[in-house]
Amino acid sequence: MSGRIRFVVLGTSKRSDTLYGPLLALLRKDVEFVGIWGRSEDKAKALGEKYGVPWFTDLERLRDEVRPDAAIVSVGYAANGVLGRRVVNLGLHALLETPIAHDLADADAIISRANADGLKIEVAEQYYRRPVERIKRSLIQAGVFGKVLTAYNDFMGHGYHGVSLIRSYIGFDVPVVSVNGATAQFSVAPHYAWISQTLGKREEQWEHAVLHFADSRLGFFNWSSIAYDSPLRWLRSTKFFAEKGMAVGDQLTLVTPDGKDPQPVFLERRFHNVGGMETLSEIIAHTQPEVSWRNPFRGYYMDDEMIAVADCLMSLVNAIRENQPPEYGPLQARTDQAVTLAMLDSALQGGAPMTLKPGGGG
Repeated sequence: MSGRIRFVVLGTSKRSDTLYGPLLALLRKDVEFVGIWGRSEDKAKALGEKYGVPWFTDLERLRDEVRPDAAIVSVGYAANGVLGRRVVNLGLHALLETPIAHDLADADAIISRANADGLKIEVAEQYYRRPVERIKRSLIQAGVFGKVLTAYNDFMGHGYHGVSLIRSYIGFDVPVVSVNGATAQFSVAPHYAWISQTLGKREEQWEHAVLHFADSRLGFFNWSSIAYDSPLRWLRSTKFFAEKGMAVGDQLTLVTPDGKDPQPVFLERRFHNVGGMETLSEIIAHTQPEVSWRNPFRGYYMDDEMIAVADCLMSLVNAIRENQPPEYGPLQARTDQAVTLAMLDSALQGGAPMTLKPGGGG
């Protein structure tokens, strides 16, 4: 398929308004924004009028009247699977929000119908696509660190987001074969909660898990329910430990040539001017030889988060155009959700190992 891909946005959430609407307008050389659907007539109308596109509360009517190629599904967590199934049943390619579905049966139904009808499905897992994660993956793939032996996520994304980051270091092609999980709850000192903007006593729910990979490597998942809005829990980071070095967040080290000391790997963010705004052009890792990641959206003004989501969107566009698999896709998304559900199941059973099917499925 050549030319611009015709997209509709399904859902009237804040994310539809402040992220997907602007992205579709910005990337208009590649995409055409042709319609909005929502359950609420008032919200659908408001968004449609804001972006100058037709609005609908009936999915079949939307499909028949605007004839889209693909849909961005941006709805609440519980509705992902149900609406994802409806979209593929309508014959549309889709960018689905995370997780692909809460219920793995819904994920399987989406995957099966998409495969049968030749539809492309991408999932908007943006955490591992952020620029700093891209340069880390580039270094790993270039062999600079050797094999990554263990990977950690400490509060950098809950559930499937955190799992995807761990798997990005070990390798998305390496199956998770089993998971052990644990949970605990504690009272903590009164403090200010940034999200609710309240001050008082709080309870903290902890989640921990060990991911066992097929080649005996390990992943460690750590999460606190107050991680995002508490001055008590200021850490949000990932780590990996490899044969030749390690990383804590964006602090990367290799061993010195004499084997006696850690040697920092300097990451240089280079910028250029787009419409009067400084825009990330590339990140250079000063190793021997140098390794770089170049921003594919350097012609637009975008922050790091928008770059990552634009990457999700263009992965689907390119998959449709070239009739190729998207970068992450529904099987990887299903794996991350299966691991997340297995962590919770294990915790409920006192840490008993939960075995996953080949490929990571539950």
